[in-house]
Amino acid sequence: MEFRLPTTATAPFCPSEVQGSVAVSPRAPFWKKLLQFAGPGLLVSIGYMDPGNWATDIEAGSKYGYNLLFVVVLSSLAAMALQCLAMRLGIVTGRDLAELSRSRYSKPVVLGQWALAELAIIACDLAEVLGGALAFHLLLGCSLMWGIALTAFDTIIVLGLKGKNFRTLEAIMAGLIATIGLGYVIELALVKPHWPSVFAGAVPSWHAIAAQEPLYLAIGILGATVMPHNLYLHSSIVQTRAVKRDEVSIGQAIGLSRIDTIVSLVLALLINAAILILAAAAFHATGHTGVTEIEDAYKLLAPVVGSGAAAVLFAVTLLASGQSSTFTGTVAGQVVMEGFLRMKIPCYQRRLITRVLALIPAFIGVWWLGNGAVGKLLVASQVVLSLQLPFALWPLIRMTNDRALMGKFANRLPTRLIAWLLFAVITAANLWLVWETFAGD
Repeated sequence: MEFRLPTTATAPFCPSEVQGSVAVSPRAPFWKKLLQFAGPGLLVSIGYMDPGNWATDIEAGSKYGYNLLFVVVLSSLAAMALQCLAMRLGIVTGRDLAELSRSRYSKPVVLGQWALAELAIIACDLAEVLGGALAFHLLLGCSLMWGIALTAFDTIIVLGLKGKNFRTLEAIMAGLIATIGLGYVIELALVKPHWPSVFAGAVPSWHAIAAQEPLYLAIGILGATVMPHNLYLHSSIVQTRAVKRDEVSIGQAIGLSRIDTIVSLVLALLINAAILILAAAAFHATGHTGVTEIEDAYKLLAPVVGSGAAAVLFAVTLLASGQSSTFTGTVAGQVVMEGFLRMKIPCYQRRLITRVLALIPAFIGVWWLGNGAVGKLLVASQVVLSLQLPFALWPLIRMTNDRALMGKFANRLPTRLIAWLLFAVITAANLWLVWETFAGD
């Protein structure tokens, strides 16, 4: 299938209209080709460092120090493997996971997949609303209710990007990731973690998760790491590169996109690890082992570290995290709507609908439970994401295993075994997490 070239300038949020819009020079040197393919991985990596990940990383660091750092590492490696499958599916077939699901499954199944994908995007947006609102609350001193209201204005940012090309969006995401990364480099320099203990915590240790509570938290980290809508998103946005439809060009595109994916997710891994390390060094090492809320972490950073700059940087990185995830959530929403339903609406309408559906539970939760609602709603959003994940993983693995669909680029036996093992482990872990959330003590 040939890539469809756009005929008009569009917003970078409409996937079908920017397909093949980024030119790739086949005779360019390797480093230049690598730069031409860099970008989609960054957009995907945003989902792995959104505010929904902060709560589990902060609680893990404050309660258990560096002991659960290896869970962050292993979860990120699993995410790399699955995102590479989604990337390869999109490049080889010229269609995304949602489009292929629509063509392969019955209408009731497709509608169910679409509803679950939309629910996952709304749940993710809820985490972004709460993270952004909390950041405004910490930085501006406004109430959480006003902070939630301020997050509604990001639709204006989406409108401001109308007519920009996809590379502009990728550049904005790179800038926001750089802001988050720089903030944590400075914060870690201020807290001075014990690096030998950090490296020891990155080594897998089943003893560290032998008890029920750390195991529950470890599964929470896993459940918050692999995002279902990112699989749909990645299989679509890799098609923005104009790649020739011969085997050599497709193979080269897969190789270069794999580098983009792995490097980008390594950055996400480092940022998630930095959150846990910061909590371990600032709180666990100083006896503050009960920090489980983002707001508590912010309030304790200044007195513990001895510098108000650490707390301010913490809030700024939280705001950047929420805003960057907002962009990718909009793109993912367009992908699933176009792919499953063949329905296209203006991007600002898509953003507005998703944000309104996320604002409602955020307002109700804060009104009903007060400031303590943030932590509870963040956990709830991750549980919803966990429930949806197997329904995206199953078709992805089945399709990439299908030689009739993928040709010579179908999964080989080692990849098949790893993919199904990850499916079994992640599905079991998420089911256990959901069970403990609703049926636990």
